[in-house]
Amino acid sequence: MTSLANLLKSEITRLARKEVRALVEPLRKTNAKYRHDIATLKQQLAEQQRAIAALRRSGDKVPTDHTPIPTRFSAKGLRTLRTRLGLSAADFGLIAGVSGQSIYHWEAGKTEPRANQKAALAGLRALGKREALTRLEALATKPTKR
Repeated sequence: MTSLANLLKSEITRLARKEVRALVEPLRKTNAKYRHDIATLKQQLAEQQRAIAALRRSGDKVPTDHTPIPTRFSAKGLRTLRTRLGLSAADFGLIAGVSGQSIYHWEAGKTEPRANQKAALAGLRALGKREALTRLEALATKPTKR
């Protein structure tokens, strides 16, 4: 009888293990996937922290929503804009907040404006002749700080 009892006990144990394995295997796979996802997120976080630290070391500000949007620049387009407004390079430079010589260099393709200057020039594209002359008169009447 003991052999029958042992045989029955071993069969029940085998079936129980099989059932438990069937129930645990999907959990094991899900657990492995979650661990992988967590490891990936940790790597991304470490990369972001390194980038932030590098920006702080370089003295640059962390980019915000107020950073100038990169704009295209064309020397020919600048000259066309200036002639459309009927302004000299010095007058156009006054409106743009730079010197007339800078305008000449930009139009000749010798130099290119900085990002913030490109943004200012992009804002001037919407000006008409009257508004440009109004701005020029307003700037000309302001006392200069020296």
